[in-house]
Amino acid sequence: MSKQRSSNRFGRRTALGLLTTGLAAPFILRPAGGQPAWPEQTTIPDILKGSGEVRIAGYGGTMQEAQMKGYYESFEKLSGIKVRPLPDANPPKVKAMVDTGNVEWDLAQLSRGSIMNLMKAGDYFEKIDYSIIDDGVGKEYRFEYGLEMLVWAQVLAYRTDAFKGAVPVGWADFWDTKKFPGDRAMFGTSGGGWPEMEFALMAAGVPPDKLYPLDVDKALASYTKIKKDVVKWWDTGALPIQLLTDREVTMTTVWNGRMAALQAAGVPGAISWSQGLAKRDAWGIPKGAKNKVNAMKFVAFSTMAIPQARIALGIPYGSVNSGSDKYIPPERQSVLPSSPEIKKQLVNYNYDWWIDNREVVIPKFNKWLLS
Repeated sequence: MSKQRSSNRFGRRTALGLLTTGLAAPFILRPAGGQPAWPEQTTIPDILKGSGEVRIAGYGGTMQEAQMKGYYESFEKLSGIKVRPLPDANPPKVKAMVDTGNVEWDLAQLSRGSIMNLMKAGDYFEKIDYSIIDDGVGKEYRFEYGLEMLVWAQVLAYRTDAFKGAVPVGWADFWDTKKFPGDRAMFGTSGGGWPEMEFALMAAGVPPDKLYPLDVDKALASYTKIKKDVVKWWDTGALPIQLLTDREVTMTTVWNGRMAALQAAGVPGAISWSQGLAKRDAWGIPKGAKNKVNAMKFVAFSTMAIPQARIALGIPYGSVNSGSDKYIPPERQSVLPSSPEIKKQLVNYNYDWWIDNREVVIPKFNKWLLS
């Protein structure tokens, strides 16, 4: 469709849970005329059945509403395991719980980067049992201590009424203030996030498949060319949408799901998917979780083809299971970062590189920003 408060978190993460009531509705696709529009999961393997409960920490708000309809309710019905959704998933809480031995969550929605970052500091997550994971889940979404379960994208967004004729389609256009005049906004680091150096490098001509390892000095040199035109370095998902709505910028970087609310409100805005970053949320089972077996069963269920399709129908974020495509209608695929036509335009975000280099890169970026 997710979110950070310190260097251990990604700024998007908490944002999904902070959508206001007024902005929540456009994110949810509801069946027309009371007729069921979503595919139904009617059976599950016996190995996923059980008893008791599983305590799942997510982000609340619209994301939780989509998850409740997408797979919490059907998992309870089919497995016999009660789901207890809890708010405010974040890495510092996982760390505190494991450190104190008071693990109140069985499963947490985080990110690959957050999970890997904590594992560098200690033994904070259980290993994933991939023997029960659906074969349709791509290898790129699998890692030892977590399983990615939702695809979103960080992309270029613009006001469609700001330009005559051509529209921006990539980062060279974002950097071209003569052809596409107007103020810009970009993601910063004040909320604990990581800068969009990939965009700066692609604007400088680096091919998407040659981005990593990132050339930090080249990225900063590229940033310098547009620095005076960036009027806001944002750190919450609502801000770039507000800037576009208020005409304070003509272009901004944005999390793709946020644009649904803007467009539903009638604001003339659009996404350019070209050269966007494909990012992911992941399930992580905190070390010592009281119901880790049930948590693993839910991880397996939630990443099956139909539950993944149901989530994609509920909120405009993509599936990690290739089998979901046949359950998602074309009109919905057109706004999902996991759809074949959009996915091929995106760059797979390298969490591994950022985990290994963030402690050097972020201070260097911040120093450049203040210079």
